[in-house]
Amino acid sequence: MDLRIFTEPQQGASYDDLLRVAKATEAAGYDAFFRSDHYLKMGSADGLPGPTDAWITLAGLARETTRIRLGTLVTAATFRYPGPLAIAVAQVDQMSGGRVELGLGSGWYEAEHEAYGLTLPPLKERFDRYAEQLEIVTGLWKTPPGSTYSFEGQYYRLVDSPALPKPAQRPAPPVIIGGGGKKRTPALAARFADEFNLAFTDIETAAAQFARVEAAAHEIGRDPKEILRSVALVIGVGRDDAEVARRASVIGRDVTELRASGLAGTPAEVVDKIGQWREKTGITRVYLQLLDLSDLDQIDLIATEVAPQLD
Repeated sequence: MDLRIFTEPQQGASYDDLLRVAKATEAAGYDAFFRSDHYLKMGSADGLPGPTDAWITLAGLARETTRIRLGTLVTAATFRYPGPLAIAVAQVDQMSGGRVELGLGSGWYEAEHEAYGLTLPPLKERFDRYAEQLEIVTGLWKTPPGSTYSFEGQYYRLVDSPALPKPAQRPAPPVIIGGGGKKRTPALAARFADEFNLAFTDIETAAAQFARVEAAAHEIGRDPKEILRSVALVIGVGRDDAEVARRASVIGRDVTELRASGLAGTPAEVVDKIGQWREKTGITRVYLQLLDLSDLDQIDLIATEVAPQLD
């Protein structure tokens, strides 16, 4: 079972804050450090000192870490044109020595689009654009060196692109897709995803969506085992009930609710919960959403008391 630390910097974090967490993640033996790609806080947080750009952050971390994988859950297709996005991710992949993964979604948070002058199209157009972006980004990466890439879509047109630079990983960095849509999302995952992720949901809902992705893969003749299954859940792990309650309070969550919906409790409780997820959904990877970025002790606690019991 891969364990990855997942952060939400738009809630209030500088690059130095993220660097500390990434280095602690690497030192503790985790598989990866991931971050959201948002430009505006959510909820009651003040968001200070302000947002950090996901791919600028990951470029910095690419040079300041050596082993952990790095990526987004998820970059919004509404934030960037697909050609420049393919260039940016390929460059960061080179800078990291081939440790980057791209989580790509359609975009959804209207307030951040309004706050920074970004266009959020209606849902159908948003998904149409998203599908074209997936086609273009992966197409550019997989074009053989010396060849060119062209694309004619409803929203994007590329003509004789040299499809450069190439990422360090060949044929391409892994692509992560997620979401609960019952038709288009599974179909896109079947075509483009190396990993399908579900965030902040329950086991039964996740199992049903994984089954839809599996069926969509069969429909196009792809082996569904090629698509890794993962989940993202909020953490609140403590050595005893008092520490669990304290960690829940710090992130503004009711401890009973967090135990039910996230990965909260003692190490033994969390190991059991992950075991239930694995048995009922077939996941092999968990993104641990760390909302208190000053809580490096929790990173170490999970690495020493939870991770060894998941082999």
